[in-house]
Amino acid sequence: MQLTKIIEALELEVLTPMTEDREVLGGYTGDLLSWVMGRAESEMLWITIMTNVNILAVASLRDLPAVLIAEAAELDEAVIAKAKEQEITLLRSPKSAYALCVELGKLLA
Repeated sequence: MQLTKIIEALELEVLTPMTEDREVLGGYTGDLLSWVMGRAESEMLWITIMTNVNILAVASLRDLPAVLIAEAAELDEAVIAKAKEQEITLLRSPKSAYALCVELGKLLA
């Protein structure tokens, strides 16, 4: 499913502009960066509560379509600016990571 359709269906806040409407084939949820780095695949939407700049390195390394910040966790403006510079799509939702996983799973089923 295209990322734009997921954004619309889950009513996600777009924090950084998308440069490409990538296809999402699955999701990955985790907050331990090394774990995500070793297991997330390039077609996965990463759902996390992590908000530090290191999420950008992981997203870039794994070539993820976007990072979805759960529970309306706040990001520093510096992280958002760096994501824009690196063309990494950051999304946010007030929903829990669990609720987002359930909804994403239904969309992709």
